[in-house]
Amino acid sequence: MIDRRLVTNYDWTLLGIVVAICLLGIMNIYSASAPYKLVGAPYYLKQINWMAAGLLITLLICSVDYHLLEDVAYWFYGFLVLLLLAVLLVGKRTLGATRWLDLGFFTIQPSELMKIGIILAFARFFNNYQVVGGLAIKDMLYPSLLLGVPILLIMKQPDLGTAVLVILIALSMALFVGLRWSTVFSFVLVTVPVAWIGWTSILKQYQKNRLLDFINPERSRLGSGYHIIQSKIAVGSGGFWGKGYVKGTQAQLRFLPEQHTDFAFSVYAEEWGFLGSLVLIALYLSLIIWGLTIARRCNDRLGALLAVGVAAMLFWHTVINIGMVIGLFPVVGVPLPFFSYGGTSMITSMVGVGILQNISMRKFMF
Repeated sequence: MIDRRLVTNYDWTLLGIVVAICLLGIMNIYSASAPYKLVGAPYYLKQINWMAAGLLITLLICSVDYHLLEDVAYWFYGFLVLLLLAVLLVGKRTLGATRWLDLGFFTIQPSELMKIGIILAFARFFNNYQVVGGLAIKDMLYPSLLLGVPILLIMKQPDLGTAVLVILIALSMALFVGLRWSTVFSFVLVTVPVAWIGWTSILKQYQKNRLLDFINPERSRLGSGYHIIQSKIAVGSGGFWGKGYVKGTQAQLRFLPEQHTDFAFSVYAEEWGFLGSLVLIALYLSLIIWGLTIARRCNDRLGALLAVGVAAMLFWHTVINIGMVIGLFPVVGVPLPFFSYGGTSMITSMVGVGILQNISMRKFMF
C-alpha cells in the first residue's frame, strides 16, 4: 500500500520548474529545426515523446525508497562501465566520435548515464566512509579510482565535455563532504602534469582547436572558430527584446551549427533577447537552488549527498553550456538540460529530477 504522506508531500514546485523549462525547450526546438528538411518525425515531436518518457521514469523512481539506490549503486556503475567498453568495441561512429550504442529501436549514450552512475557511486561511498577534519589524500584513493575508470573510457570515445562534467560532479560531491587543504593543494598540483599529458597524448586535434579558438576565435573564422563566432552573433543580435519567435536570422538561415542541440540557447537568445534569456536563466537558478534546498532539508546523509550530486550535475551543465555559447568557455559539446534536443540527455536529467523528487517526498520519514 502506498503511504498517503508520499502523495501529499509530492514536490509540485520542482515538477513545475522542470516542465516549464521543457516546454520552452520544445518551442525552441520547433523554431531551430524549422529550416531543416527532415525525413520522419520532426525533432520537437520526438522531444515531446522523450519528455513524456522522462516524466514517467521520474514517477517510477519516486515509487521506490531512495535508500534502495545505495544497494544497487555499484552494480549500476559497473553496468555503465561495461556499456562504455561496448561503445568502444561496437559503438556507432558519428562525426569522428564513437559515443552511441545502437539498440535497434533507439540509440543510447552511456557516457551521459554515467553522470547518474558517478552520483550514486560517490553517494554510497561517502555515506559509509566518514572522517573527521576532512578527507585526506589516502581517503580519496578509492573515489579517484571510481572516477578514473569511466573518465578514461569517455576520453577514449573521445568526449571531452562529458568527461569534464563527470569530474566536476564528483569534485562537487567531494567538496560537500569536506576536503583538507592539503588534499586540495595536491589535486591542484596534479592537474598541471595531467593537463600536459592530456594535451600531448589524449586530446584530438579538433579538441585542441576548440581550446585555441576559445583564446582567439578569429584564428579560424571559417573553420574551427566558426561555431563560437556565429553563436555570439546570434546572442548579441537578439538585443533586449529579441527578434521574435521563428524570426531569428542566424537560426532560420542556418548559420548556427547544431542549433537544436548544443547551441539551442543561441537560437533562444536571438529570438527572445536579454529579457527572455533572463527568464530562462532564472528558471535554471530556481531549479538548482531548489535542489540544494532539498539537500538541506533532508534528514539523512545519503539523501543529502544524492541531492547535492544532482544539483551539481544540473548546475555544471547549465553553466558550461551557456558559458560555451557566449564565449566564456571553450566549445565542448554539452547540451542544456531539458532544453536542448536529445533523448539520452533528457532521460538522464529526468532521472536526476526523479531522485530529487524521491528525497523531497520522504523527508518526513527520517
